[in-house]
Amino acid sequence: MADEFTVSAFIPALPMAVYMAWLDGNSHSEMTGAAAHSEPVVGSRFDAWDGYIRGETVHLEPGRRIVQNWRTAEFPEDAPDSRIDITLEPEGNGTRVLLLHGNVPAGQGKMYEQGWHDHYFRPMQEYFIHAGITGAPADAAQER
Repeated sequence: MADEFTVSAFIPALPMAVYMAWLDGNSHSEMTGAAAHSEPVVGSRFDAWDGYIRGETVHLEPGRRIVQNWRTAEFPEDAPDSRIDITLEPEGNGTRVLLLHGNVPAGQGKMYEQGWHDHYFRPMQEYFIHAGITGAPADAAQER
């Protein structure tokens, strides 16, 4: 039976900034520190972490939701793609990212659950803090 889990993190940027950084290959690369290719288009293919991750974008709600078929080089060859469903919710001066990861090959869920924190959420937090990219109007950014 496939694994499924939900992870969540606060990112110090507005939802549209997080959405655009996730879906833009250059920003995604800067955010995670590894090569990525992506675009904000339903049906487009993407890869991340120097090709370790690959998949297809299947649903987009700008600034609110990203759904992607997703797999890594560690998935068994005959395993179907998993699916990530990312919801971006405004929270204070940033975004609450809720990520549901389903259809993960049995026994791999815990590894990927921790991986989202280590290889995505923490680097995203640092990226937005250090880059000063909040997605907020200039006067709001100056209030921080």
